[in-house]
Amino acid sequence: MPLYIAPELFKIWRRIAAETIIEWQLLLEKWKYLLFGLVFQYIHGVAARIVHYLHQPAPILPDTGFLVLPELGRSRAYMSETLFTSMFILFVLWTFHPFLFHNKRFYTVLLWCKVLVILVACQLLRIVTFLSTQLPGPNYHCREGSPVAKLPPPRNIGEVLLINFPKGIVYGCGDLIFSSHMIFAIVFVRTYQKYGSKRWTKRLAWFSSVILGLLIIASRKHYTVDVVVAWYTVLLVFHYVDRQFLDLEITDRSSTGGLPILPLNMKLKDIRSEDLQKLMNGHVGAGIGDLASERRQRTPVNGKILDDTNSTMMELVLNGNQMD
Repeated sequence: MPLYIAPELFKIWRRIAAETIIEWQLLLEKWKYLLFGLVFQYIHGVAARIVHYLHQPAPILPDTGFLVLPELGRSRAYMSETLFTSMFILFVLWTFHPFLFHNKRFYTVLLWCKVLVILVACQLLRIVTFLSTQLPGPNYHCREGSPVAKLPPPRNIGEVLLINFPKGIVYGCGDLIFSSHMIFAIVFVRTYQKYGSKRWTKRLAWFSSVILGLLIIASRKHYTVDVVVAWYTVLLVFHYVDRQFLDLEITDRSSTGGLPILPLNMKLKDIRSEDLQKLMNGHVGAGIGDLASERRQRTPVNGKILDDTNSTMMELVLNGNQMD
């Protein structure tokens, strides 16, 4: 048994090492965009903190969803959070699966660049919306009589900038139109719809996003309008980004004889084949054939994934120096 496990573990390590080298080169080029996307998550939190100071508790507004869906109550409010957390974790793990499996269809760094661009655009629209008009929060801690429904004026700027994480996020009020949970869920599902490969998983993901919206309404965390606006706004933003900007995984392949090339002007000659061989095989001159045999398709066309072909990114990397 150990004689069988050792070669398999070595192949996994070799694959992780090869992917890490390629992704690291992309990360060195695009780290500023990733950092901005992550920093904007904090900016979004500060904006939500500001609107909490502006929030005025009042009777809940009439809502069709509240009439149709029975109220889950405080004891079952965890249901929507549990489903959302599961979707979030599974999506993050999926974006890193190419480090372990053969069926690589995207670059992890570039995929997250695109995801963060869409998230930032949606969150910017959300900030403008909930700061423009404050609605009385339907959540239990935002109703009249709750001690956290209205915050006292901040004593200094630090109280606003520190956003009282995580309590200030969990018990926020006023940041309603539109739902932040639905933004993340729809972006993740739409991304998997385009770059994923399992049809049943895509259907399950869409079904889960619909259930998440219903649970959010039934938990009285958002009005129905918050969920409805999130659906068409996020999908429109995703469509706009997808059409107006070049796809982050591919460029024009017509002039390269069908060979995939690294996007966004990454220099292949910066990745030396000798370094790849040393890291993956422990010595120079071996492993090229094995790497060439690990072929996978990376190029989605018109939103659909093609079957595996003989052109691979690893072959291009290993032969990049020969093209000079």
